Amino acid sequence: MSKPYSAASTRPPASPARDWRPPALSLRALQAWRRNFLVWRKHALPSMTGHLADPMFYMLGLGFGLGALLPQVDGVRYINFLAGGTVCFSTMNSASFEALYSAFARMQMQRTWDAILNAPMTLDDIVLGELLWAASKAFLSGTAILAVIWLLGLTHSPLSLWIIPLTFLIGICFAGMALVMTALSPSFDFFMFYMTLIMTPMSLLCGVFFPPSQLPEAMQAVAQVLPLTHAVELVRPLIYGEVPARWPAHVAILLVYGATGFCIALSIMRRRLLQ
Repeated sequence: MSKPYSAASTRPPASPARDWRPPALSLRALQAWRRNFLVWRKHALPSMTGHLADPMFYMLGLGFGLGALLPQVDGVRYINFLAGGTVCFSTMNSASFEALYSAFARMQMQRTWDAILNAPMTLDDIVLGELLWAASKAFLSGTAILAVIWLLGLTHSPLSLWIIPLTFLIGICFAGMALVMTALSPSFDFFMFYMTLIMTPMSLLCGVFFPPSQLPEAMQAVAQVLPLTHAVELVRPLIYGEVPARWPAHVAILLVYGATGFCIALSIMRRRLLQ
């Protein structure tokens, strides 16, 4: 007697060679990006407000409130110092939350990815589309914060315009890392580990709110390997109107984090969704 049909039975068995093969990148990923954009467009205003409110409160509250009690930091007013860190903080949060909660909802709860896989698209296209979409959300958040910084007169340097493309790069970095957690997560609750053990320490160690030189040497060494440090090292000098020191190295490190995260996440998702 034949066994009943099962969609899972038509899938190939697990294979490390298949799961960990290099990504097959194509322009079809832009269709996955476009799908997310069309959905987001319907509620763009509340979405942007939610992503902007938190970093704006940090910058204005700490910048003007705490800044009034502090002497200059690195030779500038505290709010000017905080401005560069706030751009990176906002960009990290926006990319991470999109690649965590929203991507997981589309993958696990709404089964959007299953529906897309019935079209002539691959899982590689979908995951790359998610990465690009999360980076785009980060780009919007970071650029909006930069616009506020200009309106407040915290920078007037044309060099600060280089922050605009940098926000997309920073978004790629943190979206790639967050997608790894999305690939591993059994539920939304799992993301609290990432937020508490990864994002919060980076926010405190990497120079967003105070110079890392104030930390013990051991913590400074840890901060130097975290991607947010390299994002801040790129953005903050541009706010001051200076060219960042060793900028090619900082850019390369952010790219490595993003690309590595994307490849690992894709491989885990192949094993999770295609076996």
